[in-house]
Amino acid sequence: MGQPAATRAAATPTVGKTMLNKYARAFFTRVLTPFAAFLIRRGVSPDTVTLIGTAGVVAGALVFYPRGEFFWGTVVITLFVFSDLVDGNMARQLGRSSRWGAFLDSTLDRVADGAIFGGFALWYAGRGDDNALCAVTIFCLASGQVVSYTKARGESIGLPVAVNGLVERAERLVISLVAAGFAGLHKFGVPGIQWLLPIALWVVAVGSLVTLIQRVVTVRRESAEAEAEAARENASEGSEAAK
Repeated sequence: MGQPAATRAAATPTVGKTMLNKYARAFFTRVLTPFAAFLIRRGVSPDTVTLIGTAGVVAGALVFYPRGEFFWGTVVITLFVFSDLVDGNMARQLGRSSRWGAFLDSTLDRVADGAIFGGFALWYAGRGDDNALCAVTIFCLASGQVVSYTKARGESIGLPVAVNGLVERAERLVISLVAAGFAGLHKFGVPGIQWLLPIALWVVAVGSLVTLIQRVVTVRRESAEAEAEAARENASEGSEAAK
């Protein structure tokens, strides 16, 4: 594994970072600091914590969600949320940073997202018996990956991609996981609440589509502006050379 990464805290928000607001994160950071220090003394790396946290999210999503156990699946995922706080805390205590740590966080974010929406899709394709919602969930999964890719690709070619989309990763996960957790209460006798998840998936699907369009339009505009600026600079350099 790579060196522990203090920069991982500045990476794309992970499952835990999207579920906890900044005040809750600050509180739990203080609470978890002794535990993070304990892991460091035992030779555990932040990368290991990141991998275990992602494995827990994947297990919670793919073991419980396809069986319709939305409440318990969300509980398991939430328990592993804290790994996102622990690994960043460990990296800060170690005072180390690496591009590898940030890369690992971002990559495993995509794995966790795929597992969550994949779990929903498996339920609707199987015992949930709803092809329409299965298709909507697959669209949520695919569009979420593409939305993330458009920003990463735009930035890789030197564009700022300066746009706050309607439904970005934080919103996708909070809406979906909160709705899933409440929908799971239907098995405990709460009537009608199971419809929260289908509604949430439709909201995420539409919001992701809008966000994708926003980012594509933004990249197109920024690209045109960058090319126009480059053309002006070339023209100016040509004029100076001709003098």
